[in-house]
Amino acid sequence: MPKSPLFDMIGLGVSRETQEKLDHFVALFDKWSKTVNLVAPSTKANIWHRHIADSAQLFKLLPEPKRWVDLGSGGGFPGIVLAILFSETNGHWVHLVESNHKKAAFLRLALSETNASGSIHPCRIEDAAKEIPSCDVVSARALADLGQLLSYAEPWMLFKPKTRAILHKGRDYQSEIEKARGRWRFDLVIHKSAIEADSVILDIANLERLS
Repeated sequence: MPKSPLFDMIGLGVSRETQEKLDHFVALFDKWSKTVNLVAPSTKANIWHRHIADSAQLFKLLPEPKRWVDLGSGGGFPGIVLAILFSETNGHWVHLVESNHKKAAFLRLALSETNASGSIHPCRIEDAAKEIPSCDVVSARALADLGQLLSYAEPWMLFKPKTRAILHKGRDYQSEIEKARGRWRFDLVIHKSAIEADSVILDIANLERLS
């Protein structure tokens, strides 16, 4: 497998075809981000490190789950990156939920032009479970605090007890965990981010709302 920016950052090798798909996605992102606010402007110049590799580490962390729901997919992180990486495997699918119609249009084009394994759901997160009845993993990045994210993930995690929530969090993650435990009971594994020293990935299972 050829060496790529992902390989350098997180030790992930990708095929030449997948690398070309990622390159094309970045080119689309650069074009659309001139008119649509896809990510924070200060992070656009460092897209491979801050966004592509940060998203791809989830693929390395959890290569097995077949059906993902990515909430608030925005500029495609991690949803589009995962859908591209999963396109080399069989049976994987990423459902990207994005209520903003301009962002949803970008995501739809990105999936189409990279032939990635995913679909777009241009609806509110609260309504997404009606369209996507079950999944193995719920992901979200830079979307809301932990308590709110667990409320969003609850329909899938209660319907299928083995469903996990995989959530990117920054330096204040401990306070968010403490606050969320006042409303929820859950099992938690904390993975240190391979990209940002003060960030983590929260791996949550067995979610239960406290009465």
